Amino acid sequence: MGIDIYFIIALVIAITIHEFSHAFAANYFGDPTAKYHGRMTLNPLAHLDLFGTIMLFLVGLGWGKPVPVNSNNLYHPKRDSALVSLAGPVSNILLALAISLPYKYVSLQGTSPALAQLFGAIFDLNLILAIFNLIPLPPLDGSKIIGIFIPQQYYGAYQHFLMNGVKYFIAVILVDTFILQNLFGVSILWKLLSNIFVITKSLILFGT
Repeated sequence: MGIDIYFIIALVIAITIHEFSHAFAANYFGDPTAKYHGRMTLNPLAHLDLFGTIMLFLVGLGWGKPVPVNSNNLYHPKRDSALVSLAGPVSNILLALAISLPYKYVSLQGTSPALAQLFGAIFDLNLILAIFNLIPLPPLDGSKIIGIFIPQQYYGAYQHFLMNGVKYFIAVILVDTFILQNLFGVSILWKLLSNIFVITKSLILFGT
């Protein structure tokens, strides 16, 4: 087994936990939509997007199907929408914390390099997925998490931002890739995210 297999296994686990947590949180806060669509399960097949799965095997990068959430069913729509969105990244961070101890133990023992690679991939991918999804731009979770801080008088504009904000996300990626990277010789966005990843990873591994 090569590192690509470990990467794929880790990403499937990370996506499954992430999407399941959205569905579980939505149901907990009063919206059973995801449950009725069969998404409140740890079966990866329920969460993997067809095209995202194909890309996973072609280029090693994939994504899951968005969890359907009807905010009108939530007990407190504004607060609970943010908490449902937060559940995904938090679940990935918790899984990274949980795997950090066996990852460190197996790595230090050096008796099972394959297991150390798998644990390492699970640890890294969960942190990366959590950090990336906290970016406050649609369609990422961070864009919905910040909704809890939006004053009521601006909430309509915020909803408009959520519905049309994917173009801003694409614009940020394009500007970062084709303009900032040419100017500074490095992707500013990915440099920022990688620094956050390194710091978070170091804190967890040193603290556990």
